[in-house]
Amino acid sequence: MSTIFSKIVSGEIPADIVYQDERITCFRDINPAAPVHILIIPNKEIPTLNDLQDDDEALAGYMLLTARKLAKQEGIDESGYRLIMNCNRDGNQEVFHLHLHLIGGRPLGTMVARK
Repeated sequence: MSTIFSKIVSGEIPADIVYQDERITCFRDINPAAPVHILIIPNKEIPTLNDLQDDDEALAGYMLLTARKLAKQEGIDESGYRLIMNCNRDGNQEVFHLHLHLIGGRPLGTMVARK
């Protein structure tokens, strides 16, 4: 199953890529929720967090460490930022290719709207 994110990884669809290597691709969200909104995705297709396998442990850790480096690069490491990974429909996952949102550059408020 090829997603829009897989097409960004392969170069079929353009994106504002801020970092890419053999394991991950990081690009700016086209509809940012804050001044800094970067998506960090594995190059390999993994639909959801539930599909992450034990042998993907290093990849998951690498995504987090890259988020930290990008936060510093974007100048939001000291002021603060949020990392979000949605899973499935109730978690509001829109693209079924595992991705981590790095969001910052302004006060973000509460994590989840209370009802």
